[in-house]
Amino acid sequence: MAYILCLETSTTNCSVALCKSGEVISLKEDYDVKYSHAERLHQFIKLVLEDAKIAFEELDAVAVSKGPGSYTGLRIGVSSAKGLCYGLGIPLISISTLHALALQLECNKGYIVPMIDARRMEVYSTIFSNDYIQERAIDAEILTSESYDTYLKNNKVYFIGNGVDKFKEICEHENAVFVLEKLPSSKEMAMLSYQKYITSDFEDVSYFEPYYLKDFIAG
Repeated sequence: MAYILCLETSTTNCSVALCKSGEVISLKEDYDVKYSHAERLHQFIKLVLEDAKIAFEELDAVAVSKGPGSYTGLRIGVSSAKGLCYGLGIPLISISTLHALALQLECNKGYIVPMIDARRMEVYSTIFSNDYIQERAIDAEILTSESYDTYLKNNKVYFIGNGVDKFKEICEHENAVFVLEKLPSSKEMAMLSYQKYITSDFEDVSYFEPYYLKDFIAG
């Protein structure tokens, strides 16, 4: 048995889940359109532990969404996770934001493309098969009407994440399925983090950094 606290802060969804051996037992999240992680993350952590009647000292690990995503959001999530791991003397687990996002979809055939909004017509994305095998490296790409044509030609392709809206405006392919209003959540981190826990796939708390993919540019 393992209690793992999962933190997801890569987009505007401030999401915290307490998981017991891969199952979510308490969840608190806020799909606000504004970033409120600095104000709400630690409050949510306290609430999920109180809801499950679990003390900080009973945690076995902390899992954090490592990106890509919002620079500031990722910094807040990773800093909080590292602080907890240092203070409690427990391991740190990192989870790919796009992998967890893809798990929100189930399909029998075709491909899943999780995409997170970057700047202008750019998204952070990758491609998974219907059984969640990663088919392409994570990339920051500028969308065009021909993006993903190779995959769309003979397969249904399901697009999910807050980058979907901008691609929907320029893609008219009949095999494209757009899943709207979905953001990464700590719920899908539960089993991924437990799998890493049982294989001791941990990060170095001192040196771990989020996967920004691109350098920060102040807006």
